[in-house]
Amino acid sequence: MARPEKIRLGDLLVQQKLISQEQLATALEKQKASGRKLGRVLVESAFVTEDEISGAIARQLDIPLLDLRQIHVRPETVRLLPEQLARRFRAVVVELKDEKVRVAMADPTDLFAYDEIVNHLKREVDVSVANEGSLAQFIDLIYRRSDEINELARNLTDEIGEDVIDFGTLAATQNTEEAPVVRLLQSVFEDAIQVRASDIHVEPQEKSLKIRFRVDGVLSLATEADRKIGPALIQRLKLMADMDIAERRLPQDGRFVIRLKKRAVDVRMSTLPVQYGESAVLRLLTHGGVTSLTELGMTPQQLARIQALIHRPHGLILVTGPTGSGKTTTLYAALAELNTRERKLLTVEDPVEYRLPGVNQVQVNERIELTFARALRAFLRQDPDVILVGEMRDSETALIALRAALTGHLVLSTLHTNDAPSAAARLLDMGAPPFLLSTSLAGVVAQRLVRRLCPVCSEAAALEPQERIWLKTELATSLDEGLMKRACGCSHCNHTGYQGRSGIYELLEIDGELAGLLNRGDTSGFRAAAQSHLRGQTLRDEAVRMMCAGETSVAEAMRVTHQVDE
Repeated sequence: MARPEKIRLGDLLVQQKLISQEQLATALEKQKASGRKLGRVLVESAFVTEDEISGAIARQLDIPLLDLRQIHVRPETVRLLPEQLARRFRAVVVELKDEKVRVAMADPTDLFAYDEIVNHLKREVDVSVANEGSLAQFIDLIYRRSDEINELARNLTDEIGEDVIDFGTLAATQNTEEAPVVRLLQSVFEDAIQVRASDIHVEPQEKSLKIRFRVDGVLSLATEADRKIGPALIQRLKLMADMDIAERRLPQDGRFVIRLKKRAVDVRMSTLPVQYGESAVLRLLTHGGVTSLTELGMTPQQLARIQALIHRPHGLILVTGPTGSGKTTTLYAALAELNTRERKLLTVEDPVEYRLPGVNQVQVNERIELTFARALRAFLRQDPDVILVGEMRDSETALIALRAALTGHLVLSTLHTNDAPSAAARLLDMGAPPFLLSTSLAGVVAQRLVRRLCPVCSEAAALEPQERIWLKTELATSLDEGLMKRACGCSHCNHTGYQGRSGIYELLEIDGELAGLLNRGDTSGFRAAAQSHLRGQTLRDEAVRMMCAGETSVAEAMRVTHQVDE
């Protein structure tokens, strides 16, 4: 292909009637003041979209326009261009055929970038244009930090040798960022953020140290290194979390905030003494704002019912499910909707996961006897409208929350049960009086998180025998097996076959019939009536609905419904 021609982006967009001359003049003034690229200024000014810019360039140069979100590329092909050059020139290699390569660029008219790429690849180059935003995401996905992590871990092993490192001295030095252990941790955190990990697990084994990431609820191995670097990593993390580095016999908890790629990440750290040292789990909470109820994956009917439920003036609303099922996200979304100037909102949590402006949040501290129950009692003297209790852990907390709901407050909380009907029985087991429960409990939301199939690599496939049997059991009507999709794996989804998760929900509202059964303490009758109320709207039904819509696989629907049955 011939070398691309140089074009003036502003004139091109005006020529194709995507922006006006006045908008171009405004953008040029902003560009002159900021020094940023014109295309970025135009997009941030909402004069044009990235897709419109890419389309205009493709039409002018008569070259293909690629949607990187919809193509499957081999990682080794992309890495023909080093990450440093890919980020600098906003370009990736997407195809290698014979001795010719196809390169997708955000700006194919950047002739200096084109010449540098050709000089490095030493091959004939065909150029395509790609959306700048999707190209940046694609680079993050492909250029993982795995090799860098392994190399830094090896270097750290050599540096440590058999000597003991004084981490107090290390933390006090001005050039801490040059220390191998800090560089290794930075690479681990960057890699975890790139693959959207929710947790990092640092686990000492008999002969190695494993670092694993939890992505979309599933653990995968990030790297395996020499076991002797484990104490160095754990002690450095303890220093960052302001934990006692001398205490290795007892579990500890801490937290710290790091900044990576202009993003603040809140890290909650937990250590545990194990057979071969100390294990650490790091929960990553990005400061990206609280998700709204409309973004949780609810059906329109579920959304309308839950919104009506949380806008009641009083009553107890429970969100149930196992650890990691998204309960806290749902509660915060509800709080965000209720957070108005006219309401006073109080929360007691362990720990406080997200900071909400305008909400008074209390952190439980067992060492000074600031428990859920003690905070709740204080809340009732603070004239609240809405109270959030992070978790119903004991009978005292449950009793105070129920009384608060009865006396004119809206109370939100979580409980560990498998489904919505089990929540009432759990509270009765915790000692809640039936008359109080029947008058205070307004509704229960049970939920799970289901992994969504990768839109790039999922494909129709023959079902396994057990999947076919399960489908016949779950579906009242026959379904064309050819419509079912399975996870395959590609560079977009880190070869898992899944990308992102969506919530599934069942909502049980307490009406007169159910309240009467609770008042009599008839748990078996309550469960039977609740199941009747939920017919066709259970977690199992929602998982099957996602599967039939091609949003998830049969295997994932089976996994989630098995969780419900446990």
